[in-house]
Amino acid sequence: MLIRISLILAVVAALAVGAINFFVVKEKITALRDDRNTNRDGWHETSAQLAKTNAVLVKTQYTLKQTEQNLADTQSERDKAFKDRDIAVKRVGDLNEKLALITREKEEAQNEVASYKATGFSAEQVAKLGRTLKDAQDMIEAGNQEKAVLQKVIARLETRLKKYEGPETDIVLRADLKGKILVVDPKWDFVVLSIGEDQGLKQDGELLVSRNGKLVAKVIVRTLEKDRSIANLVPGWKLFEVIEGDEVSPAHPAS
Repeated sequence: MLIRISLILAVVAALAVGAINFFVVKEKITALRDDRNTNRDGWHETSAQLAKTNAVLVKTQYTLKQTEQNLADTQSERDKAFKDRDIAVKRVGDLNEKLALITREKEEAQNEVASYKATGFSAEQVAKLGRTLKDAQDMIEAGNQEKAVLQKVIARLETRLKKYEGPETDIVLRADLKGKILVVDPKWDFVVLSIGEDQGLKQDGELLVSRNGKLVAKVIVRTLEKDRSIANLVPGWKLFEVIEGDEVSPAHPAS
């Protein structure tokens, strides 16, 4: 009888231990499965983040390459502008010397004409000196016209160079400069203006667009011609739609 009871107690104890081991193993299996799922989700998230980082890196490398190319192009344009300005300045200097020489020759010719008239020389001699004087005057006039053209070229080059030298400065325009909008392209945000270089407008000059005394927008000159120009709307300054007939005036007038 005692042996039977002992056997029964042993079986019960074995079953109890087995049950306890089952629950312990089950908890460990559950914990391991949760850890596996967490690690798997973490790996997917890390992989996605790595792919995103690689995409950002590729875009940054491309942007850097473009920036370096733009910098090289800007430096090349700056050097060319300096060279063109120096050539134009030298040309003006040479032209001034030429004009001074022609002026002296003109004065000498005038003096000779006066001398010949006073001394009673023949009409043919006086006429020859008169033709010489006229030729000198024509050369001076042509030189003055060329000088005016070169001075405009120098002014344009100086304006271009201001973009490359030190901090950006505003392009100052004549205070009395006025014009109108001739054409509007709303798709590409550019307008055609009724004023150009002959009226005193400058490359990259900024103009305020107004209608009935109310500010509408601001534009910046991108293509400058003799009596008209093409300008782009400045982002952030478009308060109303620009229409043909709107007036323009300098954003930075000379004081």
